Amino acid sequence: MTSTRLKKNNIIQHQHHEYFRVMERSAVASGFHRNYILCASRAATSTTRLHSLSSLRNFPSSSLRIRHCPSPISSNFIVSEVSRNRRCDAVSSSTTDVTELAEIDWDKIDFGLKPTDYMYAMKCSRDGEFSQGQLQPFGNIDINPAAGVLNYGQGLFEGLKAYRKQDGNILLFRPEENAIRMRNGAERMCMPSPTVEQFVEAVKTTVLANKRWIPPPGKGSLYIRPLLMGTGAVLGLAPAPEYTFLIFVSPVGNYFKEGVAPINLIVETEFHRATPGGTGGVKTIGNYAAVLKAQSIAKAKGYSDVLYLDCLHKRYLEEVSSCNIFIVKDNVISTPEIKGTILPGITRKSIIEVARSQGFKVEERNVTVDELVEADEVFCTGTAVVLSPVGSITYKSQRFSYGEDGFGTVSKQLYTSLTSLQMGLSEDNMNWTVQLS
Repeated sequence: MTSTRLKKNNIIQHQHHEYFRVMERSAVASGFHRNYILCASRAATSTTRLHSLSSLRNFPSSSLRIRHCPSPISSNFIVSEVSRNRRCDAVSSSTTDVTELAEIDWDKIDFGLKPTDYMYAMKCSRDGEFSQGQLQPFGNIDINPAAGVLNYGQGLFEGLKAYRKQDGNILLFRPEENAIRMRNGAERMCMPSPTVEQFVEAVKTTVLANKRWIPPPGKGSLYIRPLLMGTGAVLGLAPAPEYTFLIFVSPVGNYFKEGVAPINLIVETEFHRATPGGTGGVKTIGNYAAVLKAQSIAKAKGYSDVLYLDCLHKRYLEEVSSCNIFIVKDNVISTPEIKGTILPGITRKSIIEVARSQGFKVEERNVTVDELVEADEVFCTGTAVVLSPVGSITYKSQRFSYGEDGFGTVSKQLYTSLTSLQMGLSEDNMNWTVQLS
């Protein structure tokens, strides 16, 4: 009796091993990084003792998790656990079978991180050449405490969006512009950078792998966050010996809690975002940590965000914490010119081009804080906010209002034109969008 039971248990154990060996081989063949292995979770281990191989063939993928086996050629990314609603089958870099939408309340989506299925990573060694990138399950990353990005802030990021059209196709908006801006920033920060082609292909691959997380038309967008980081260990002040290019995504709604309702700004007179000769004109990570203090104080007082002045004269408008600023007077649109202290926003550039194509006069120049008094409209632009009307600006205890009930005439026209392009609701005469099937 005992001998029969032991023999039966050995057969079942062998079947279990065969099952997971097949699963691992299948995952590698399908495109997972070869340094990942599939193993049963605790729940799966206790359950599988009761099943035969035939029932294991239908074993739920949600009871598997992916662990990383370090090796000399490892990309050092660790995934702690695959979420229970995630598909276990790997996603090809060129296509995906995932067509269903993720099960979240799309009507209540905000601008916050929601973990998705996959991220993309590729490394650059000392020779300056980036390796072939890999899709990996979204999760935590393993990084040396002496990494250049942690010790000396050697890092850049980008932001762009993908939209779902009514016909199910996906649109990217000007991804090559983000690639160019990252390359410009990398040169300033002494970092190698992916080529424009590598950047755009990586974005496409990541978006398609996470297609089910793209909100339905009119419900939001998929925010795409490319990162370039000095991940090699360096103790003395010097460029890192190794770099990682990584992309993750998250479905998002409106950036400001007001949605498309007008926001209220306060002009900051003590803190400054950037200085001439500094890094204000590139999208380096340190630029954003520097604005948190002033932004926190402003929000505690009930304002939406902070409008910064130049640090030399404290008289000229520069930008809001994470977006560019425009003023409208007598149908003339003005925005601070790019001089090294202001980020060259891609949405800013697009709004200028759209406005000029519609016959508006657009001036890129020094805009004084005094001009806020007479402005007819004020609005902000950025990837996250798209175009947000400003309802009021407070400067030295004086509050200037600009139609706090909604969009002004000019800003509404530009917002409608731009978002219609981004979402595929109007013909793309600018040739700005990239369609993914």
